[in-house]
Order: sequence, then structure tokens, then C-alpha cells
Amino acid sequence: MKAYPRERFSSEVALSLSEVTRFADSVGDNNPIHHDTAYAATTRFGRPTASGPHATSLLLALTASHFSKKGAMLGLEFWIRFRRPIYADETIRLEWLVRKVVWNEKLQGEIVELRGRIKGQDGKTSLAAKGRVLLTARL
Repeated sequence: MKAYPRERFSSEVALSLSEVTRFADSVGDNNPIHHDTAYAATTRFGRPTASGPHATSLLLALTASHFSKKGAMLGLEFWIRFRRPIYADETIRLEWLVRKVVWNEKLQGEIVELRGRIKGQDGKTSLAAKGRVLLTARL
């Protein structure tokens, strides 16, 4: 078994406004909340926030980084719930927990069910996630 129930893995990422802006630009997200500090100050958030795709990609990339050390890995599905803003100037914690591992004969690998989250600097959950990945000998 390459994954096991209750396995946990995590990382911390320090975001910066320039990084948040660069990512938003790269995916065509022109929302000024990710680019314009003066505009962001007038919003309910009070300062620039990271885009949803940015936060999501960091969390999903952690699954690939973690499981690809154990063999071939393929993301199957992910569900994301945005709960609170992720600010462009904070250090966030990315966390995953393996909930279940089941062998799939047809796919010749383990289907790994995950629960994840991103916590802000205040320790509160900003993004909640569920996912399933395939771990196999080769793709």
C-alpha cells in the first residue's frame, strides 16, 4: 500500500502581493481585488486577496508533490469550498488527510480519498476540500 488511512501531509506558503498578482495575470483573472491595493481597501476584505484558482492550485499541487514520491499519481476529482478570504500578504498552511484507501482492479491502483484545507495565519479554515487520486505503478 502506497497510502494509508490517517496519513497527513502539509506545507506552508508565504504569499506576497506580487506573487498573487502574477498568478492572477497568468490565468486571465482581472478582478481588481487581486491587483489593486487601493480598490481592495474599499471592499469588505480591506486588502488584496489571492484568487480562488491560485489557492486551489497550491492545495492540489501538494497532493501531486506528496504522492508522486510514492509512485505514479493521477488526480481524479476534487471538490472545493471557499469559506474565508486568503489574503495576498499572509502565510497559509495547506493540509491533507487520507481518509480511505481502496484497491481498484480496473485501474490497477489505489483510489485514495482525501480531506484537505487551507488555514490562514489566524488558524481558521479559509478553504475546505475533498478529493480522490489514483496511485499506481505507472500511468
